[in-house]
Amino acid sequence: MVELLGSILLIIFEVICCKNFFESFAKIRHHGWINILQLVLLSVCVCLLGFELINCFSIKQVLMIVVIALFMHWHVRISIPKSFILAMLYMGILLAVDYFAFVINSEFFSVDIKGENTTGSMLVILFGKSILFLCVLLVQKQFGNQLTDMMVDSEWLKFLFFPVFSIGIIAAMLSTFQYVETTKQANVLFVIAFGVVGMDVIVFYLINDIMKREMLIHENKIFQLQVKNQTAMYRSISENFDKQKKKTHEYKNQMMCIESLLSRKQYEELEQYVQEIYGRLNKELDAINTNNVIVNAVLNTKYQEFVEKKILFVFRVNDLSNLKIGDEDIVIILANLLNNATEACEKCIGKRIIKLKFVKENDNIVIAVKNSYEHAQEFKNGERRTTKTVDAEEHGIGIKNVIHVVEKYGGSYIIQDDNNEFFFSIVIPD
Repeated sequence: MVELLGSILLIIFEVICCKNFFESFAKIRHHGWINILQLVLLSVCVCLLGFELINCFSIKQVLMIVVIALFMHWHVRISIPKSFILAMLYMGILLAVDYFAFVINSEFFSVDIKGENTTGSMLVILFGKSILFLCVLLVQKQFGNQLTDMMVDSEWLKFLFFPVFSIGIIAAMLSTFQYVETTKQANVLFVIAFGVVGMDVIVFYLINDIMKREMLIHENKIFQLQVKNQTAMYRSISENFDKQKKKTHEYKNQMMCIESLLSRKQYEELEQYVQEIYGRLNKELDAINTNNVIVNAVLNTKYQEFVEKKILFVFRVNDLSNLKIGDEDIVIILANLLNNATEACEKCIGKRIIKLKFVKENDNIVIAVKNSYEHAQEFKNGERRTTKTVDAEEHGIGIKNVIHVVEKYGGSYIIQDDNNEFFFSIVIPD
């Protein structure tokens, strides 16, 4: 009974490792009860193959690869050929770690795995499965998804302590197994070993759930920041429209006044009045016109802000009337890049300059922002950190929002930071 239960638990553990291995290379197709059903059916099929073909090693391995490839193709978004390749790779790793475990046992522990010593053989197999779990974790670290990318190297080292510790515990059990006198003691060691391996799986999924929650919180912050930037820009656009309505009303009154002065032939007063109107118009006209309402609204709003904050704004634009980028995405790119540039320039004591290039050329949309700064740049884990104290997190999220939009349209970007100038360049196919 113990042998049967142990074999079933080992197969379930192998299926879990297989699931995590495939999820390192592709996204899950289904969630919820379908996901559970897939794993249950795969476990049943592997159990049947293992028990029915116990004496046909080669045939069993071939059928295992076929079954795993088909079920994993159902489980993750991957093509049939790639699924077969990954299935063969996984089975290769599985056989390699099992062989390694038996070699280690024969060289260092000499636990009898033949005859009726089922507990000893189970411990050796568990030793191999612990190594397999560690290998799968390392594969996820190298090729993993967004969740694993959120963990920095130091966090991964702390997490890997658990499987490494489990391997050490089982190795210690194997080294002392020859001193076990009763079957009861052997079974206790077997239960402890299984418990240690099971705890590794529980800790893995616990951390995975925590990372999912953190990612949802992070995505919510990104959404809130997008709403904040878009609301600010759309408010500016709305204010511009309100101003335009007021100008239209003033224009009617001005025309009535001009008509009155003409009718009374007060030409000197009329000339003076027209000159006053012309002077006000020169101040009120938009400085930037790209033939795109959203781009004009954003750039002219920022232009007025730069004038008030005494920041030199150098720009190059052309006809952007038929942009394929959505209005919301334009706001995300320009608002984040120009807001970050503004905050950097405000801290400058000397030169305060922002350069913008937003053009359509050679079937590409080019957006580049360069700004001066005087604060030191910090780096952590290979990524640039901002020295802002209040909105540091928003700054990082804002840059990630821009990168997300660029990738959404199949574009590319370059970030450079040298000679007291920060440069962010984007190229998107038009």
